Amino acid sequence: MDSASTNPPFHKAFKTLMEKTQREREGFDETELVEIEECELPVIDLSPLFEENDDEVAREECKSEIARASKEWGFFHVVKHGISSEVLNGLRIEQEKVFKLPFDVKKNNNDFNFFAGSYRWGSPTATNIKQFSWSEAFHIPLADIMGSTTSTTTGPNNTLTYRIEQFAWDAYNLAQTLADILAEKIGEQNSKFFRENCLPTTCYLRMNRYPPFPMASPSQVHGLIPHTDSCFLTILLLQDQVRGLQLVKDGKWIAVKPNPHALTINIGDLFQAWSNGVYKSVEHRVVTNPEFERFSTAYFFCPFNETVIENCSKQPSVYRRFSYQEYRQQVRDDVQKFGTKIGLPNFLLHNTWCRTSG
Repeated sequence: MDSASTNPPFHKAFKTLMEKTQREREGFDETELVEIEECELPVIDLSPLFEENDDEVAREECKSEIARASKEWGFFHVVKHGISSEVLNGLRIEQEKVFKLPFDVKKNNNDFNFFAGSYRWGSPTATNIKQFSWSEAFHIPLADIMGSTTSTTTGPNNTLTYRIEQFAWDAYNLAQTLADILAEKIGEQNSKFFRENCLPTTCYLRMNRYPPFPMASPSQVHGLIPHTDSCFLTILLLQDQVRGLQLVKDGKWIAVKPNPHALTINIGDLFQAWSNGVYKSVEHRVVTNPEFERFSTAYFFCPFNETVIENCSKQPSVYRRFSYQEYRQQVRDDVQKFGTKIGLPNFLLHNTWCRTSG
């Protein structure tokens, strides 16, 4: 099947925004064209957490590495993480299959009764090129799969559902382990917060595909626009070694060197607020590639909508209390109004941050 029938109409949307951008003289910031340094993320071996031995020193060192990377980077790689290659490779294969389906099938959710409304492409609210994402995705509430009472053993999507569920259970257990460690390292040793508020059915999974960008200067176009994640933790499975992920470190953008043996972990907005700014939710983006498509799967560790996020420390609070539902609604409102997410600055106490639509 040719790519024209599987790809969304990126070119049409891009052309419209490009013409608008040129009329309004909203070109790209020249700093985005500067060559970006490539760096390796901290790599943490998680095997001491799972081995049945009495090496408490190795376990504590592993926990300290996790906390240190979450404070200094907000991103890190984990190896020997307990999720088998069979689970990861099985999901990779099924993900590539679903993205090869015709665009109309994906758009209309044909054959995907549990994916209703989950398919998306580009950026519907974009008002200029900077806000446009050259990608397509399935953003799936895992309650549709993990909490479903309908059979997933028949139909064309049964294998994909099975692979998603396999990965989601393992990712959930890993996320709980990491969250408990991060809580412990800021003095919440016996916290039941995550066990009580973050369940397998409250989390989300997003399968991404970034098609090649065939025009000039692909570095000027985002596969995914700069953003932070609206969750506690993200577990990212990169399906290939095509470079594209970039993040902000020490005030500048750096490119992440892929690690074929690792999962990528990053801190989300909710953990930054809950930890009172100790752990960092870092802005990141995906840039396009002129020749190769790129796949990834992100698991978002999220609470109930009603869960209240507030400072767990005894230090003066940086952010005001808010519910997860309130946070999500504010993000939606900002995207609708500005074309992009604002996030935690909206919830600062003594907030002096503001933005206009001009």
